[in-house]
Amino acid sequence: MNDNSPDFTSLGLAAPLLAAIAEAGYTRPTPIQLQAIPEVLAGGDLLAAAQTGTGKTAAFTLPILHMLAGNPIHPHPPGRPRSLILTPTRELAAQIAESVRTYGRHLPLATMVMFGGVSINPQITALKKRVDLLVATPGRLLDHARQGSIDLSGVEILVLDEADRMLDMGFIQDIRKILALLPKKRQNLLFSATFSDEIRTLANGLLVDPARVEVAPRNTAAEKVEQCVYVIGQKQKRELLAWLIHERQWFQVLVFTRTKHGANKLAEYLCRHDIEAAAIHGNKSQSARTRALACFKDGSLPVLVATDIAARGLDIEQLPQVVNFELPNVSEDYVHRIGRTGRAGAAGHAISLVAPEELKLLAAIERLMRRKIARTEAEGFTPSASAETAYDNDLQREPPPRRSRPARQSATPARDGHAPAARRAGKRSANRHDPAPRHDNGGNIHGNARANTADANPRRTAPRAALFSGKR
Repeated sequence: MNDNSPDFTSLGLAAPLLAAIAEAGYTRPTPIQLQAIPEVLAGGDLLAAAQTGTGKTAAFTLPILHMLAGNPIHPHPPGRPRSLILTPTRELAAQIAESVRTYGRHLPLATMVMFGGVSINPQITALKKRVDLLVATPGRLLDHARQGSIDLSGVEILVLDEADRMLDMGFIQDIRKILALLPKKRQNLLFSATFSDEIRTLANGLLVDPARVEVAPRNTAAEKVEQCVYVIGQKQKRELLAWLIHERQWFQVLVFTRTKHGANKLAEYLCRHDIEAAAIHGNKSQSARTRALACFKDGSLPVLVATDIAARGLDIEQLPQVVNFELPNVSEDYVHRIGRTGRAGAAGHAISLVAPEELKLLAAIERLMRRKIARTEAEGFTPSASAETAYDNDLQREPPPRRSRPARQSATPARDGHAPAARRAGKRSANRHDPAPRHDNGGNIHGNARANTADANPRRTAPRAALFSGKR
């Protein structure tokens, strides 16, 4: 952004918002903010596309906060939000809510975030108070709607964020159910990193004469992300990754795998080789995911191994490296993965470890992006003779046993000694949209999860690669 570009004061935002923006350290809007904010303030529907990391969260939160603050409702009914932001993952919901609180710190507006994987009871309690802006995942929102703990009849502004990801995750039926609960007269904003044909179909049925904003070509990676490929056998990838972390002195690297099991195994391998790592995926409890992400953000955890659940919504400032340990089956997911680095114009590196059997996937990614990704070699790296045997042994290793929990007795046990069928069914369905186990960490996220962690966890020295010769 050059010095002659417009600043935030030119967008007509309220003084409290401008003060919060300045306190957050921002001076000039990004292209998506510059184009989208005036359209949202005009009150019409909007269809907006921008590649990840371009600041599209502020492009809808800032004008929404401006409009809500400029038209207060007194008295405000409890549990009846005026704006609803739907998003596909818990991490993205938490980050959007954090942004809302950052920008709205000087406004008398109440914000709430809700998602699954945590106890629903604190959320029910919170809904007994005023809620101006609600950020939610579809499954948990429908849980509240079924229980009658929320009233969606007052929604004035609806945002579908990462709409393409919500369709990919199978949320279309949930979205339709939620739309049926909303008032027909409202402003609709659809934001997405990419526009597939399915998204355009959804937009045609949802939006009325929308303004259109697209600040980057479809399915393009951030310009300042330097991409390269190492072609190497699947069974040698782990050694190469550990060697790269050690040799290149990587202090913060986000690694993507295809499966949850693969993420766990890779994190275990790195830990055994004196490289601190943690896995994050849908089977982890929400508290474990929040804790791992906070440690990764503050630099005390050098390596975070993730499935594609983290491809959207992880906003990590100045993340230097992203590694595709395995290429995604869906080419578009590659763009979202590497979009975790090179955010907001910063430089970044995206490294892909590609086995010969993945070359077809690589070719599909290159066709999608209309560019060839440079091949490179790890000069000085030699796979150990025992790499394949060690890899096979790890696959056969049994996962650590889970701690058994004492069975809770039902107050009215069924004749077969198990909990009544209705209760069992309810337990299965209460959070079926969110696969992670339930864990009660309070339900709502207030403030920044990494607050006060930097001093307690200073950035450590480069992780050591204990053994690269293949000996155990």
